[in-house]
Amino acid sequence: MPFQPRFADGQSFDHALGKVVCIGRNYAEHARELDNPVPDAPLLFIKPATSVVALEEPLDGPFARSDVHFETELALLIGKPLRAASAEEAQQAVAGVGLALDLTLRDVQSALKKKGHPWEIAKGFDGSCPLSVFIALEEVPEWSALEFTLDIDGQRRQHGKVSDMLFPIPVLLAEMSQHFTLEPGDVILTGTPAGVGKLEQGTSLTFELKLPNGEALSVATRVTG
Repeated sequence: MPFQPRFADGQSFDHALGKVVCIGRNYAEHARELDNPVPDAPLLFIKPATSVVALEEPLDGPFARSDVHFETELALLIGKPLRAASAEEAQQAVAGVGLALDLTLRDVQSALKKKGHPWEIAKGFDGSCPLSVFIALEEVPEWSALEFTLDIDGQRRQHGKVSDMLFPIPVLLAEMSQHFTLEPGDVILTGTPAGVGKLEQGTSLTFELKLPNGEALSVATRVTG
């Protein structure tokens, strides 16, 4: 069954899920931990809608035959069409914020990078984008101050702050809209902080999106595949 974007209050979004537009290396420390250069322009790629599954469901993937790495990211749900938009216009098009995993076949990606080939099969495989419900933007005060975390088996592995992004969200959205028309139902992944690593079968994952008002969106899941 196709994934349908939903809000934390149980309401479904009015539009079907579209494409997932992602940025690589949007946190300097993450770029350095993988021995990649810190970019001076956004590094963009796309995951297809078929990559999206519910984050709260058990994670099932090619864990036994490949090095599947976790990358926790803030996700944005697009609510208005964007094409060649300004930063101000882009910011106003966001309908909600949530969390996502950009699952990556790291060994496959590394081999492709060495050959100068595209990354799609390492990034866009079925189930490679577990996605949470969204908090409606009008319920998020000072959304540029959001923070998020990932704990694996009770140990903190990632902690991201929107304020640490190399490319602020309005700037990032505006840049994306210069290349791809963004439509209602599209999802934007905004990059992962340092701390990425291999997912092991049987591990438990707990995600938290912290709002500036003290509220939080929490999601727990387990690796079963």
